[in-house]
Amino acid sequence: MNFLEERILKDGIVKPGNVLKVDSFLNHQMDIELMDRMGEEFHRRFADKNITKVLTIEASGIAIACSVARCFNVPLVFAKKSKSVNIEGDMYIAEVESFTHKNKNQVIVSKKFLNADDRVLIIDDFLANGCALQGLISITEASGATVEGLGIAIEKGFQIGGQVIRNLGYKLESLAIVDEMNAETGEIKFREQ
Repeated sequence: MNFLEERILKDGIVKPGNVLKVDSFLNHQMDIELMDRMGEEFHRRFADKNITKVLTIEASGIAIACSVARCFNVPLVFAKKSKSVNIEGDMYIAEVESFTHKNKNQVIVSKKFLNADDRVLIIDDFLANGCALQGLISITEASGATVEGLGIAIEKGFQIGGQVIRNLGYKLESLAIVDEMNAETGEIKFREQ
C-alpha cells in the first residue's frame, strides 16, 4: 500500500453516491507535505518524458500540479472555468462535465500559454468519468502540443474514465485506484498496482 492509499484509509470518508470525501487533506484543506510527495512521485513516473508544461483544471488540481511543476521545473497552466476580464486574446475552449458538481463548464486556456513546442503532463486530483481529462486533452491537441502523460491522484476504478483514457492510448498514472467503496461500512478497496 502506498502513502496516498494509507492517507485515504486514515482520513477519507465514503459517502453515498460513490463520493469519496478527502477534503481534510487533498481538496479543501491541503496537506502540503502530501502534495510534495505526490509531485515527487509523478516526477519519478514521468521522468523519461521531456515535460515543458504541466496542465490542470481549476481548482482542486492546482495544488498537486504546482508540486509536479516544481519537480519538473516547468510552468503550470490551469484551465479556467469562466472567462474573466483578465483573459485577453484567443483561447482554447473545451466543454467539461463535472461528476462531483453535476454540471457542465466551458474551460479555457489562453493560446499564449500552450503551443506546438510544448510537451504536456496533465494532472488532476480525481478521475471518475474522464470528462475533465478529455477536455484538457482536447485543449492540448488544439494547441498542437503533445500530451506526454496524465497523472491522477485518485482514480475511481469502478467508473469508466480510466478505461476510456487508457483506450485512447495515453499513458495514465494514478497514485491510488479505488476499485470498491461502501458508504454503509466505510470500506475502501484499492487496485493492486
